[in-house]
Amino acid sequence: MGRVKSLSIKRTTRKLIEQHPNFFTDDFEKNKQILDKMLETNKRTRNSVAGYITRLIKKEKQKT
Repeated sequence: MGRVKSLSIKRTTRKLIEQHPNFFTDDFEKNKQILDKMLETNKRTRNSVAGYITRLIKKEKQKT
């Protein structure tokens, strides 16, 4: 079982996916690079958001 994400990470992630749905993929490294340009945060927060984005994108692809 993984770590629990904080509410701020989840809110930020959902907001970014809503605003830019075509930017993100199911590849963690690419999401990390995109977020590096979009967000002014530390490395840990950026990686956490990128991981959660990747997880949500993969979950959406499984549904279809």
